[in-house]
Amino acid sequence: MAAERIYIFKLFERFWHWSQALLIITMLITGFEIHGSYDLLGFHTATETHTVAAWTLVGLWVFAIFWHFTTGEWKQYIPTMEKVDAMLKFYLTGIFTDAPHPFKQTTVRKHNPLQRLAYLFVLAFINPLIWTTGWFYLFYGSWENWGFGWLSLEYVAMFHVIAAFMMLIFFIAHIYLATAGHTVTSHIKAMITGWEEVED
Repeated sequence: MAAERIYIFKLFERFWHWSQALLIITMLITGFEIHGSYDLLGFHTATETHTVAAWTLVGLWVFAIFWHFTTGEWKQYIPTMEKVDAMLKFYLTGIFTDAPHPFKQTTVRKHNPLQRLAYLFVLAFINPLIWTTGWFYLFYGSWENWGFGWLSLEYVAMFHVIAAFMMLIFFIAHIYLATAGHTVTSHIKAMITGWEEVED
C-alpha cells in the first residue's frame, strides 16, 4: 500500500516529547532508588537529582501548557469514543495479521482515540496523584504549618510509588505502541523529524 509523508509534529512538540521522556526516565530511575529498590547513585545524589528533574519538568509543562493553548493544539487531546473498539481490535490482533490501520493521522488529528483516552488518564489521574504526593513528600517539614499534620508520610509515600508504577506501565505501553505504525520505526522517526508516513 502506498504511503504519503505529512508534517505532523512541530519542533516544540518534538523538543517537549524527548525532554519530558528524559526527565521521566531520570525520575523513575532515581525514584525507585530513593524507594530502596537498588543502589546506583547513592540516596543523597538520587534525591537531589530526582528533585531537580521534577522542578525542571514542572517548568517544561508550564511552557507546554502555554504553547498548547496559544496554538490551539490542546484540541488534539479532546477524548472521543469514535473507533475505540476498532483501535482496540487493531492493537490486540490486527497488527499481528497485517490488518489496515483503522485511523489515519492528519495534521488536525494526530492522536487516535485510544491515545487520547490514555493521555486523558495520565493528565487527569496519574499526574495529579504523582505531583500531589511528590509535593507533600518534598515539603514534609511544613505539614504542621499548612494544617496537614494529620497526614501519614507512609501513605503519601505509598501512593507516590503507586503513581510511579502507573507511569512506568504507561511508559512501557507507549514505547510498544510506538512500533505499531506504518513501519516499526515510522512513529519514532516522526517524533525526531516531524514527518510521518501514513497509508494513502
